[in-house]
Amino acid sequence: MKASSLLTLSLTLAIASAPLRSHAEEGAGWRDDLIDHLAGPWRLEGRIMGRDAHHAVRAEWVLSHQFLRIHEETDAGAPASERRYEATWFLGYDPLSERYVLHLLDVFGGRYSETIGYGVRDGDAVRFVFEYPDGPFHTTFRWNREKDTWQWLMEQKDKDGKWTVFGDLGLARLPH
Repeated sequence: MKASSLLTLSLTLAIASAPLRSHAEEGAGWRDDLIDHLAGPWRLEGRIMGRDAHHAVRAEWVLSHQFLRIHEETDAGAPASERRYEATWFLGYDPLSERYVLHLLDVFGGRYSETIGYGVRDGDAVRFVFEYPDGPFHTTFRWNREKDTWQWLMEQKDKDGKWTVFGDLGLARLPH
């Protein structure tokens, strides 16, 4: 009787400690050969909703290298007529679902930050799908290896169900 109790206790302890070990191993940080190229300072230029956009972007690894935090704001040198904008994105990866996650917090408040984008990689691009309350929205980050530049393409479905370009932006690397 004592041997079976000892066996039961040993199995219980092994099972109970398994999640602690796997959780500790996950804390080692996330490495991604594509997303690593997005870290650093950038100049963003392009068009959003038909208007020119000039933003400063800085991307850096945070939270034990689990997320790339991307801070974006209207550049100080942008024309005074340009609509001011600021956002912080948190880009991570969920190994269980094998997909990227993208959290957006911006000047438009909590309504749009409640929706997480989920993405999959296709070569040197990751396409995120956001299912917003007012309709689906896509954001694609595409890296150009030869030029070390990025394209951010944002598309939304219009009221007729047709995909339209919301924004087409280019990122050029700045010196550290």
